[in-house]
Amino acid sequence: MKNFLKIGTFILFIGLVLNACKKEDYLDTGVHDPKYKGTIWQYLESRPDLFDTLTVALKIAKLDVVLQNEEVTFFAPPDPSIMKSVWLLNEALFRSGQDSITSFDQIKPEIWRKYLSRYILKGKYVAKDFGQLDTLKLDSYPGGVYKTFDNTEMNIGVFYNDVRANDDQLIKYAGYRQLYFNYPFSIPGFEDYLIPFITAPVATSDIQPTNGVLHVLQFSKHALGFRSALFAEDVMVQGILPKN
Repeated sequence: MKNFLKIGTFILFIGLVLNACKKEDYLDTGVHDPKYKGTIWQYLESRPDLFDTLTVALKIAKLDVVLQNEEVTFFAPPDPSIMKSVWLLNEALFRSGQDSITSFDQIKPEIWRKYLSRYILKGKYVAKDFGQLDTLKLDSYPGGVYKTFDNTEMNIGVFYNDVRANDDQLIKYAGYRQLYFNYPFSIPGFEDYLIPFITAPVATSDIQPTNGVLHVLQFSKHALGFRSALFAEDVMVQGILPKN
């Protein structure tokens, strides 16, 4: 899946998702060594089962250099998260009477860079560096706002789950903790009723290569760009490049 990605058919897309689901969402077992003797980029290349498609897109966006040489924190969207948005793009192209893309380099590099830059923070941030997040009590536990590599403001926080004691009493915030990476979003007139961002839970956190930190997003609950329709719209407005 390096240069030509045959993504124009429904069968291939379903195959990718089903194959990825066997990885159990890349859940953290709690026993892995967080230290990795290599860069963030080298770690991604070492896991083609999860990031083969991602590395292709990052190279087109020329962000591979950033992940190789700069000190950053990367919230990595696994391959199925990217394929969800690409599939929606091909569906939109089909409805408009255009040919589906068959290679990622048909999408302009500036589009890939715009969306993938949102997942990169300058500096090193492990989960404990982020504040508590409770979507039902944002006034008390709002997480925090961080600017990404492209200066997009993202909400990041750690959700403290509840746990039940032996007497079945519910103990607030005493359960396991999960990191969330969130894209600001609102609908005019509904600000008081809806969560003001689209959430992306982290499946595995605190992988620590030599030049930063890697957090892997949960692919079953995330699509590239947080809103696939906006990704598809941007690609179509900018225009599809011809096949090489």
